[in-house]
Amino acid sequence: MPELPEVETVRRGLEPAMTGQTITHAAVNRPDLRWPFPPRMAERLTGAKVIALRRRSKYILADLSTGESLLMHLGMSGRILISGVLQGDFHHDHPAPAKHDHVVLTMGNGARITFNDARRFGAMDLLDTGLGDAHPLLASIGPEPFGNGFNESYLTQRLKNRATPIKSALLDQQTVAGLGNIYVCEVLYRAGLHPARKVGDLPATIVAGLVPLIRDVLAEAIEAGGSSLRDYRQADGELGYFQHRFRVYGREGEPCTTPECTADIQRIVQSGRSSFFCPQCQR
Repeated sequence: MPELPEVETVRRGLEPAMTGQTITHAAVNRPDLRWPFPPRMAERLTGAKVIALRRRSKYILADLSTGESLLMHLGMSGRILISGVLQGDFHHDHPAPAKHDHVVLTMGNGARITFNDARRFGAMDLLDTGLGDAHPLLASIGPEPFGNGFNESYLTQRLKNRATPIKSALLDQQTVAGLGNIYVCEVLYRAGLHPARKVGDLPATIVAGLVPLIRDVLAEAIEAGGSSLRDYRQADGELGYFQHRFRVYGREGEPCTTPECTADIQRIVQSGRSSFFCPQCQR
């Protein structure tokens, strides 16, 4: 499932094509994705102007002139594609309609925004912009990792005296927004922490030190255009490249990249998810 860097990459790709533009036509080609679409979704979108495009955790929100916001979640196989406008140095012509093009937005500038989702694990909804994060999908999400609310003091207090493994604690979306399996593995490698270490056993200074590491890893991934795993693509169809920088994730049995380390990357399963780590560098 796309994590914060992938979602932020898609948001940035969509921004120049959508912000300030009117949705001249909305085609909703099925009644649902993971959950049913809201009533009269096509009618409510058509004619609305996109005021701003923002991200909350792994969700993209398009704030509309109607006072509503379009919430979009990619799920495991969702893709949001742009065609009909110049993206960087390339112009992407409108492709022929595809089988899994479930929602298609035609913008006033000629752009076409297509939500394609073969497995239909994604989601779309319309919510009252003024309600902020009160939507059920957003209400319990913790602070954004780049926001002022996510800092050393907050994280040490949040994780104090907990018996949870550090990997599970960082995956908890109520602790910090947008972190997923890939980037938690990479953060723990840089921190030198075994993913099964109990949070309560860690000194406060070690926990506090995770804050800048989390920001560094996410910022590098965003800069690289997000990671392309399975069905993920950037909004303009271009692949991301951070996966070529993975130090541990997906590298089971391969040599650790730390100079002079002689260990191979190992994998364990925690709560049904694979954790990749170096047994020598991470204790």
